[in-house]
Amino acid sequence: MKILVLTLWCLVPLGLLAYHYGPGRELMTIDAAASTLDQAKAKADAGDWNAAIAGYEEGLAQLPKDKLEEARRIRLELAKARMEAAQLPKAREELAALADELAQDPNAHAKLRDETIATLANSRFYMTYLMKLEGLPDSEWEPEIEAARQEQKLLVQRATEAGDTAAAKKHSDDLESAIKLARMEPEELYGKAIPKQCNGCCSGKCASNKPGKKPSQKPKDGRGAGSGAPMDGEGS
Repeated sequence: MKILVLTLWCLVPLGLLAYHYGPGRELMTIDAAASTLDQAKAKADAGDWNAAIAGYEEGLAQLPKDKLEEARRIRLELAKARMEAAQLPKAREELAALADELAQDPNAHAKLRDETIATLANSRFYMTYLMKLEGLPDSEWEPEIEAARQEQKLLVQRATEAGDTAAAKKHSDDLESAIKLARMEPEELYGKAIPKQCNGCCSGKCASNKPGKKPSQKPKDGRGAGSGAPMDGEGS
């Protein structure tokens, strides 16, 4: 009996070691990621977007590879933070990739999928606004705003079918704002307060970077960090 007890006692450290390098290590990794993400969210809530971005990136790197849904949620929040931190083009690129990934996954969470589409449509709206301010030709911005309109139409349809009147109203308002923006001349935007998502950004196709072209007029920057889109009053 003593030999059995001694044998079991000797096996305890081995069991703890196996746990540490197996499930224990994964739990520690998840805890570390959760702590990092909590800090990132706190930074986002405080409006410290660059710190939030760094936190979301670190938390995403810490998260185990099999936590796919959690990783997708973090990627969405990361893109939202980028939109607030003058990183609109990069945010739009990441949102498009995430939206495509969710669309191709039949098991993707519907709420996350639609929230990603809505955020992508918003990023397209602001990219269009930005390209118009830069004086780019219609051929540059029209595909972007048309994609935003199609995405918003889809969201209106889904919300209506689900009986979510509040969401349907919001998406319908966003759709109307996109239609108004598409019809506006660049000159109508000059002198207006710049949406915070556009402030300090360049579309990457800036007219000022092309030989022989310059924006005809600089718009005024009169919007604070809490201001939303000029037509619908909504932010990201």
